[in-house]
Amino acid sequence: MTAETMADHWWWRPGWKLGRRFYTWHFTFRTATEVHRLADAYRRGLAEVAGLDLVPDRWLHLTMQGLGFVDEVPEQDARAIADAARRRLAGVAPFELRLHRPEITPEAIRWEAEPSEPPAAVRAAVRAAIADVWDDVPEPADGFAPHVTIAYSNSDGPADPVAHVLDTVDAEPATARIEQVDLIVLGRDNRMYEWEDFAAVRLG
Repeated sequence: MTAETMADHWWWRPGWKLGRRFYTWHFTFRTATEVHRLADAYRRGLAEVAGLDLVPDRWLHLTMQGLGFVDEVPEQDARAIADAARRRLAGVAPFELRLHRPEITPEAIRWEAEPSEPPAAVRAAVRAAIADVWDDVPEPADGFAPHVTIAYSNSDGPADPVAHVLDTVDAEPATARIEQVDLIVLGRDNRMYEWEDFAAVRLG
């Protein structure tokens, strides 16, 4: 996956507006020192490329499963879904993810997380937990591609400068141990995905 042109990631997708917040399930990497090392190597290289918003360590994440806008989801439902997820994920063991060379998509530079099967299993359990509480589960079950973004494009332009920098970065792969999945309250007001914690669910 290598895009030839970049496009602005920060257009307002349906339902989003300034100040609105969204419940979603993520893996976060706040204590993943190996991922921070790898991210730093690529941030230093990409800092010279115009039109990118580089993701700091605190906001590195792997998007799992959306729940809905905070003003549309009753808090008691969100808590009930988190409780159901705890029951579902008690039987899913922690695992390790590997990140190495980022790839270019039209709106972002991101690592494809490997292997993809364990995150998919966690997502399936989260979706089952949502179904324990709601009749309908939001977002399609298919098409999930676990990834971690290091930079978002904030303008239109060629991807060649990004590709050139990625070719010059020499960094060892990073491994992160995934032991929990977080239900967060997400915002995107500042050309960055930022969040507050709502519930943490341990694996196993």
